[in-house]
Amino acid sequence: MPEPAPPLPPALPGELRRFTGKAGPLACYVAGAGAPVLLLHSINAAASAYEVKPAFEGIMATRRAYAPDLPGFGQSDRSQRRYDPRLYTDAVHDAVDLIQAEHGRQPIDALGLSLSSEFLARAAAERPDAFRSLTLVTPTGFSRRSAKLRRAPGTTLEIPGFHAFFSAAIWSQAIYDRLVGKGVIRYFLKRTYGSDAIHDDMVEYDWLTSHQPGARNAPLAFLAGRLFSGDIVSVYESLALPVWVPHATRGDFKDFSGSGWTKAKPNWSLQPYPTGALVHWEQTERFLADWQGFLGRAEAA
Repeated sequence: MPEPAPPLPPALPGELRRFTGKAGPLACYVAGAGAPVLLLHSINAAASAYEVKPAFEGIMATRRAYAPDLPGFGQSDRSQRRYDPRLYTDAVHDAVDLIQAEHGRQPIDALGLSLSSEFLARAAAERPDAFRSLTLVTPTGFSRRSAKLRRAPGTTLEIPGFHAFFSAAIWSQAIYDRLVGKGVIRYFLKRTYGSDAIHDDMVEYDWLTSHQPGARNAPLAFLAGRLFSGDIVSVYESLALPVWVPHATRGDFKDFSGSGWTKAKPNWSLQPYPTGALVHWEQTERFLADWQGFLGRAEAA
């Protein structure tokens, strides 16, 4: 039997708000004062708002920060339902609605981490007036292979039959439990960082959040490829607002060889860091200074 986990503590400081929108029941951490900024964690077997902690704590000193737990993760609804890009894009829209209820219709600066950058970009393409700038930290969709994908709108990279097989099989929970053991979490974080210098507190929180009731439902869709969009490069190319991409040069997510198209897009700026995918964890002070500089330029523009 897997080791039981205690109830999940808050991932971030500030107020934990609970609300319901198109994407169902969601939880969102809110702290700070000033112009609003939205922060989205990545998607993986042990994801939560904890992943944006250094960026959240840094920006809340000067801005009003909002960081939701996305559907299937953290304090948000983890029920058994269809998890796909539409659901997560709707969750971004729900977070925007929450922010606009407090700040009015002023445009929002937003940050997405890894795969959540795809959902954030799609939301910005659908509601361009709602966003002022996007910061995409080591986003997906920039490898040479990904750059060649030009599939029809709304398509995904789902592996046929994978999700149906593993979600129905009696060994599904056992397979998931193996994926989220502390040793395996450490292994995948080392591949994400591209080094052994991982943060122990992240390992602990990843283990806690991945052992809550319903924790396997969203990761099964992730593992099946259902959450990756086949048309994401076209979505990225459609964006007209300022986009800053601080990204890894180390680890499993360092391949940005398919980013050449951004050179013809003056609103796009890519900045490599000598880190793994979690730039804001490894070089927090530099990242925060660069991010504040980008936000200032976006505001001035």
